[in-house]
Amino acid sequence: MVSLSTCQTSEPVNMSEFTENPIWEDNFDLEGLPHSSRWTYQVGGSGWGNNELQYYTDADLDNVRVQSGLLSIEARKEALLGKNYTSTRLVTLGKFDFLYGRVIVRAKLPTGRGTWPAIWMLSSENKYDPSHIPNNGEIDIMEHVGYDPGQVHSVIHRYNSNMGLVPYPESITAVSDFNTAFHEYRMDWTPKYIKTFLDGKETLSFTNSGKGWQDWPFDQKMYLLMNIAVGGSWGGLKGVDDQVFPAKMEVDYVRIYAYKQQ
Repeated sequence: MVSLSTCQTSEPVNMSEFTENPIWEDNFDLEGLPHSSRWTYQVGGSGWGNNELQYYTDADLDNVRVQSGLLSIEARKEALLGKNYTSTRLVTLGKFDFLYGRVIVRAKLPTGRGTWPAIWMLSSENKYDPSHIPNNGEIDIMEHVGYDPGQVHSVIHRYNSNMGLVPYPESITAVSDFNTAFHEYRMDWTPKYIKTFLDGKETLSFTNSGKGWQDWPFDQKMYLLMNIAVGGSWGGLKGVDDQVFPAKMEVDYVRIYAYKQQ
């Protein structure tokens, strides 16, 4: 297990396989709601396949806002449309997707039992299994569950893992100041591998086996998601502490770099 704290700085980023400048970025320099040309919202209280307890709202300043150069995604204890919590699921779907690249998100995470923040990616094409989106590939760059504070997860989902045929590629990294300091969460994606990094240190590596889409569906465009779920099949395993709300994830910047075709 890798242990990181705020006293460490990012290692120099090797850009040899990726463009030097981002092809898409948000430095959150627009006050109010996030820029509508870059982001949209996935809305509702369906449980999102994980028995989650929140209702994701649509462009509600109580749940998402940009102020003083930071994006805040905030989960709140409040009733809405049959749910007792609200939050935001902010996505680039319909605004920007890409095939291969590097993603860097600098963020500070919420604390508290029942919180489940994530920075992750899904396929925007779903060309292999439209009936079950994660079978088309899901890359969890960062996940954290509040009942296990300071243990930051990176996980890769595809058919073979989702069906229990092979283990999920996963890393768990100890980050003592996850909720008091900003850290860089990064993902590198090429036709040959997917790797995740925390403050420039590699945490997970998954190689394309060449054994078909069931093991490597990651040859189709994907989009970025950022959210805080409440409770759910993982985040709610030890219940929800209502005293921790409002709980927020703060994001300093998001940068996406293009893969240089070899």
